[in-house]
Amino acid sequence: MKKKLKLPHVPYVARKIAIDLLNSGYIKFSAGIEGVVKIADEIMREDLLKERAFDEKANEILDSNEGDIEVMQIDKRNMFWLIKRKLADEAGFMLDYEDRYSTISHQILESAWKQNLIDYQISENRVKNMIYTSIGEYLKQYELLEDIVIDKIDAMSKRPIAGTDEYDLLFEKLYEEELKKRGMF
Repeated sequence: MKKKLKLPHVPYVARKIAIDLLNSGYIKFSAGIEGVVKIADEIMREDLLKERAFDEKANEILDSNEGDIEVMQIDKRNMFWLIKRKLADEAGFMLDYEDRYSTISHQILESAWKQNLIDYQISENRVKNMIYTSIGEYLKQYELLEDIVIDKIDAMSKRPIAGTDEYDLLFEKLYEEELKKRGMF
């Protein structure tokens, strides 16, 4: 998985994880899927906010050294990634998405199990892989779904202006409909 999960997608991915676990036939839920959805949402959201903090810190460092960067003719984008990688390494934060999503999958599983929200009779690794696969499947689909929704909005005779609240609400409604068609919501 090379794609980055984005904050607006977290609720959808969290719900997909819970639905996929429920539909697997191997996982028993003690009180519906909402508890697992909440845990998955919190864990993924926290991870993304940590990464955002590294982005902000890297940008602060770049901004404070802007004069030196221009004088030395350093590629600002490459320097950003070098700084971000150094900050992440120092904090023990993984930037590699495959490793990160694997860790997140394990955290979701462990937290849901410790809170007695789920139980299973198969290997822990198999359940973790189901969660990891749910994340990956969502990441493969979301750009396609966004394109479908944009095409639907563009085809409307009376379409709202992009960037307005009306547009955003319509986009979210149509996006959720597309997710439902695919059993992802």
